[in-house]
Amino acid sequence: MPYIAAIDQGTTSTRFIVTTLDGEVVTQSQFEHAQIMPRQGWVEHDPVEIWRNTRRAIAAGLAEKDILEGEVAALGITNQRETAVIWDKRTGIPIYNAIVWQDTRTNHDGDPTRHLEKTGLLHNSYPAGPKWAWILDNVDGARERAARGELIAGTMDTWLLWNLTGGAKEPEHAVHVTDVTNASRTLLMDLETFEWDDGLCAEIGVPRQILPEIRASIGEIARVRPRGPFADTPITGVLGDQQAALFGQGCLAKGGAKMTYGTGLFMLLNTGSTPQRSEHGMLTTVAYQKEGEKPLYALEGSVAVGGSLIQWLRDQLGILRTAAQSEELAAEVEDSAGVVIVPAFSGLFAPRWRPDARGVITGLTRFADRRHIVRAALEATCFQTREVVRAMEQDSGTAITQLRVDGGMTGNDLLMQMQADLLGARVTRPANIETTVMGAASAAAIGAGLADAPLNLGKETSWDSTIAGPVRDRLVAAWNDAVERSYNLN
Repeated sequence: MPYIAAIDQGTTSTRFIVTTLDGEVVTQSQFEHAQIMPRQGWVEHDPVEIWRNTRRAIAAGLAEKDILEGEVAALGITNQRETAVIWDKRTGIPIYNAIVWQDTRTNHDGDPTRHLEKTGLLHNSYPAGPKWAWILDNVDGARERAARGELIAGTMDTWLLWNLTGGAKEPEHAVHVTDVTNASRTLLMDLETFEWDDGLCAEIGVPRQILPEIRASIGEIARVRPRGPFADTPITGVLGDQQAALFGQGCLAKGGAKMTYGTGLFMLLNTGSTPQRSEHGMLTTVAYQKEGEKPLYALEGSVAVGGSLIQWLRDQLGILRTAAQSEELAAEVEDSAGVVIVPAFSGLFAPRWRPDARGVITGLTRFADRRHIVRAALEATCFQTREVVRAMEQDSGTAITQLRVDGGMTGNDLLMQMQADLLGARVTRPANIETTVMGAASAAAIGAGLADAPLNLGKETSWDSTIAGPVRDRLVAAWNDAVERSYNLN
């Protein structure tokens, strides 16, 4: 039986897996990369470190299982979206660090909705396009070099694809492409034509000639360079991370929905072959596209801070030794004792879209200790998820009675019960919660003609609400009050 490999280039780490067509993960490896924060609101990554970690992860994963050349039939890639990098196509050296999707330096003062109809996105700090423009405007000589054809740009999928297919060492093989899901997150692609829009490129300040070619998500997108352990292996699935999780959860038809609990929180609802515009703070995006077929679309609700709040408690405040300890400490108390945390470290994303919001902790008394603060952090994840679900219900006109979940935070059983309680709906988790990387593997298997459906994620576990409506209403009211206090604190 052939193996399928997948790379998950995420916000905090790069993961590599090899799986069978039955969904059994036979080997995996993962390496974290540095979070660079040169100023308040700025978040950067070193693309060279990420590429080095990608190679390390592949080498470690293959060595663990002693997988030989030719045993991997196809490779899939998924990536943190909206993170933007520009590099010299001759040397392969980035001209600036990658600007991460969480970064707020490109906040815009104009009407954020003016490109919503064409792109499905708000004109704010989130999309990749304004980040590329910032690099061109702030690196000496960058625009002149771009005009001379020396520079090329991409999101992290493009950066990995270019290096995997040859990069600077084998430029005759290097491929400068992206897939339609990642392109739809740039503010530069027309959702109807699936092409870069000349008017948007001119307005935002990104020369079209530096942008990658847009290709379908599933099908033969490229081939790995003709040397090394993956020599000439077809790359047959490329999806932005949230679309990969949607795909991995099997939400391939209209009405399928999932919530991913990772560094941020991301809910996608498959809306079928017609783009649906939101009236309640959601974004419109491409769900996926099979080669030779029309794309499917999705509504998306994006929350900036999810698991990164637990990391903040661990790394900046020292309240936790490990992220996993959050479940143990929170379970030691019955509630948060009135403590509410609004983690608006870089403003609030969907559905509120308040870049002026800043993080606050309310309800502190001498009774509160670190256990209550940790529980309040988990509740913050649940409250933010609840807001996105309710907005999605208003847009779709359909009540969401079951929320399919995935991502690293969902290994916390207490969090899942708290989510069901605050949502008032069933929460369902697959046995394999790494649906993002499994989605990339599934897309690759289907794109290579080796599978007809996403790979198996194992047995599901579900949680139902255990609290009364008035209790939930009181907690939600306290959350809303705390959010109001987070506004205009700059």
